[in-house]
Amino acid sequence: MRVLSSPAPVRPARRLAAWYGVHRWSSLICTLFLLMLCLTGLPLIFGHEIDHALGADLDLPAMAEPAPRAPLDGILADALSRRPGAQVRFLTADDEEPALFVSVSPPGTAAGGALFTYDARTGELVHEGSLRSNLMRLLAKLHTDMFAGLPGSLILAAMGVLFAVSIVSGVVVYAPILAKVPFGKVRLGRSARIKWLDLHNLLGMLALVWMLLVGLTGVLLALSKPVYGLWQATELAAMTQPWSGQGPARVLASVDQAVALARAEAPGKELAFVAFPGTPLAGPRHYAVFMRGEGMFVSRLITPVLVDAETGAFAAKRDMPAYVAALRISGPLHYGDFAGLGLKLAWAAFTLATIVVLGSGVYLWLRRPRPGVNGQPGADRD
Repeated sequence: MRVLSSPAPVRPARRLAAWYGVHRWSSLICTLFLLMLCLTGLPLIFGHEIDHALGADLDLPAMAEPAPRAPLDGILADALSRRPGAQVRFLTADDEEPALFVSVSPPGTAAGGALFTYDARTGELVHEGSLRSNLMRLLAKLHTDMFAGLPGSLILAAMGVLFAVSIVSGVVVYAPILAKVPFGKVRLGRSARIKWLDLHNLLGMLALVWMLLVGLTGVLLALSKPVYGLWQATELAAMTQPWSGQGPARVLASVDQAVALARAEAPGKELAFVAFPGTPLAGPRHYAVFMRGEGMFVSRLITPVLVDAETGAFAAKRDMPAYVAALRISGPLHYGDFAGLGLKLAWAAFTLATIVVLGSGVYLWLRRPRPGVNGQPGADRD
């Protein structure tokens, strides 16, 4: 009787060569995109500070605490008086400054709108238009979608996935090197290629966790439009579905009362923003009042409370799904914008290290050993 032998295991050298191929090509494909993301992301880490230096940031006067809050209905009336015939689309509360942002536009469209910034304590208009400088807006647009809209965002998401693959494969490729070269050692007496290889490996391992964190949160942020679209088409649509047969609100109830009702339904939370009737988040006849928690990351988690815009009655409330929560938390993690200037400086240092890793990877590929005679591997003179 013939006994079939089991297949021979893949030799370690062949397996390592396969991992090296994955590392090389995944890195090369995404390197130019990642260099662009690092170079644009570096100033975006300090976006608030740069905008402030350029005079494009809020500078509200200090007031004794607890400061009073101006009625929201009065602020909205003032915004509409500045754009006759327009309608309010969103009312947003700043999570750091006592400021409110009112977005208005002509009925039925988001085009041709205006943005007003008010002091939430006095109700006074403090700015009209975007608070971001032209430089920061340009860099943010290049960083998020390369001026190509959703296709650009999807390309960057794919590059983020390749970046994660290159990091994981790089760890596998680096493991055998540790048996010969101690971690952290840069062989200064060897050739330029060997020195850059050691530096590439050292910085890559030191920034490993940060690169994975920023890379994966970048993928989530690049997918924000489809993710928010899915949330809108499922969870938020289900909230408004029982009123789908009713027409739009004819007369709008008090926004102050709607926000007070939302606070009662979501105790311990503060106003994040209000989506008005006619916007995709609210539907034709409701206020969608989004409430946020207090704290480093909890403030990014929002709970929608639906209020009938005509009667002011409570309609529905639903917790944010986990996939939207992950997206919301990704923002401060990606930019290091949650623990002060010290963390931003650390994020900047890791970004610079990543630029060196990417640049040295390209250099190592260009200086790779060439095949020798008859297709045999050439001697690595390094």
